[in-house]
Amino acid sequence: MTETVLPPCPECSSAYAYEMGALLICPECGHEWQPSAASDGPAGAPQERVIKDSVGNVLSDGDTVTVVKGLKVKGSTSGIKAGTKVRNIRLVDGVDGHDIDCRIEGFGAMQLKSSVVRKV
Repeated sequence: MTETVLPPCPECSSAYAYEMGALLICPECGHEWQPSAASDGPAGAPQERVIKDSVGNVLSDGDTVTVVKGLKVKGSTSGIKAGTKVRNIRLVDGVDGHDIDCRIEGFGAMQLKSSVVRKV
């Protein structure tokens, strides 16, 4: 008996995808996709993600960005003010759209969304 190995979910990387008709479905996040859409290049090749800031500039690791609007921080009486510079960012696959990992002076390590920063 041969078993077909299905690709992991492109949204949450779950290995429990199953076939339903012409689609693959992830039971963990509910994402549905075409099997041909899962393999854009050679098998195992990493896909290049392009992360852009609030005005459309492409971000990369090590960039310096500025926060464009005031942000509330849980557990802090004061938030991050607009205009705060953040140096040496790292791009990550974060949770809920938080795709920048950084360290902010006075707050410590945290994750930000690319939609609230502008490249300097």
